[in-house]
Amino acid sequence: MANIISDETIEYVGILAKLELSDAEKEDAKRDMGRMLDYIDKLNELDTDGVEPMSHVFPVNNVFREDVVTNGDDRENIILNAPQKKDGQFMVPKTVE
Repeated sequence: MANIISDETIEYVGILAKLELSDAEKEDAKRDMGRMLDYIDKLNELDTDGVEPMSHVFPVNNVFREDVVTNGDDRENIILNAPQKKDGQFMVPKTVE
């Protein structure tokens, strides 16, 4: 099944991607997109009955560790790094008027 990509589709994709394509680049993009869609059509011909859906090719479980505080509240030592401080807080230049 041949997928025909129109000039309007390429223009639209270019606008969405904020790309300015030359005529040669548009023709290349049309050809490339057509090839991608043809490949997807080819994949759709595969018999996937009995194949369990998966979200990852490797068996992945929750790999996150527990969120445990290890350094605690060390405000006094942290504020020693401040170039300027006031009332136990960092002072920074005003950035919003």
